Amino acid sequence: MEAADGVSLGVAGEGVEGADVKSMPVSANGLSSELLEELAALAAEKVRLGGLRLMGEGGLLPELAQHLMQAALEAEMDVHLAAEAGRAGGRGSRSGGNMRNGYRAKKVMTEVGTVTVQVPRDRLGTFSPRLLPKYARRTGAALDEMVLSLTAKGLTSGEIVAHLAEAYGMTTTKETVSTITDKALESMAEWRTRPLDAVYPVVFIDAIHVRIRDGHVANRPVYVAIAVTADGHREILGLWAGDGGEGAKYWQTVLTEIKNRGVRDVLMLVCDGLSALPDAVNTVWPQTVVQTCIVHLIRGSLRYASRRDWAEVARDLKPVYTAVNEEQARQRLADFDDTWGKKYPSITGIWERSWSEFVPFLGLPDAIRQVVYTTNAIESLNARYRRAAQACGHFPNETAALKRLYLTTLALDPTGRGRQRWNNRWKSALNEFDLLFDGRLTAGRV
Repeated sequence: MEAADGVSLGVAGEGVEGADVKSMPVSANGLSSELLEELAALAAEKVRLGGLRLMGEGGLLPELAQHLMQAALEAEMDVHLAAEAGRAGGRGSRSGGNMRNGYRAKKVMTEVGTVTVQVPRDRLGTFSPRLLPKYARRTGAALDEMVLSLTAKGLTSGEIVAHLAEAYGMTTTKETVSTITDKALESMAEWRTRPLDAVYPVVFIDAIHVRIRDGHVANRPVYVAIAVTADGHREILGLWAGDGGEGAKYWQTVLTEIKNRGVRDVLMLVCDGLSALPDAVNTVWPQTVVQTCIVHLIRGSLRYASRRDWAEVARDLKPVYTAVNEEQARQRLADFDDTWGKKYPSITGIWERSWSEFVPFLGLPDAIRQVVYTTNAIESLNARYRRAAQACGHFPNETAALKRLYLTTLALDPTGRGRQRWNNRWKSALNEFDLLFDGRLTAGRV
């Protein structure tokens, strides 16, 4: 096979004179060993002459991609004209047969850089190449996957454009990057409505705030729910954009949607102590135990204390949440108030107001206490979300915000090691859950 300018492509089976093509070794793509050796020699020569550039403007790979694409387009045109000639009774005949009609230049972004090809045209305008469909300006899925990966890692559209130009010599626009990332919207919609497990031992909930421009720029909550499966794996249940501040009423809407996706039972829900949330949870799952995050209680307490007293206040609060039962916890809270009540009277009040959501923690075995005393499991995720959101400054609408956070979700734990650590941490606790909640976890697995 030859390209339009007569450059041999060295495809196995043709274009290599004086060789036994049947015995010639070929690569997985059908390239002859002689061609690969010629390319290697060319690369070595370029190095000797002052350097080898593989990608970007003037690079070896874009030049090869251009020749290969040009040859493929010519071959596609030949096949197309031959097929039409067989149907119309003669290629190029006066009775209406089709024929070539020049070329049109087209700049295309490939995985190795931007190239310009001459797309052949036919007189009847029926030719539509499969390699480069009409209006297509990109080839293959690798480039799209690269843009999605860079977006998931927190780069803005402008930063991605700059990176592609610097690393690959590609000239693109923010609009093109946005068009590529919009492909994730369909999979995001499926992910947000997928069926869920019938029962989860624990669900952690929290909200982050992102800046969304809807008439004017304002902070909007995005609600996040993470579940621990019956097998001890982490599952992000979804993302929901709300209006105004975080509220129990909207959380009830979120939890109802989760229930409608198949979740019949949640043994324990861990939250940050939002008022009225227990009633909202029990409206959806009456048997669910609502546990406030102990770390949030401690942080809330420290807000009322001088920084120089933080270590001592935290030390004196520890006997409260490590007590063996409610009676001992109340006594230790009274002891704390005797020590710090005059200086920081508000701290005791924080614990008393959250007492009903704190008490369930005291009845938990140590194995469960260790994994539910904090919402760090979801806060580490929210930290990733915040970094991705802050890189953008603000979003034009909530769909753009959710798309960015969804892509960040897809990039979590690429090696799978985090999933394994999570599973190891929860193994002993899951056995205790089944005993503590009278077999409800086992029943949900059936």
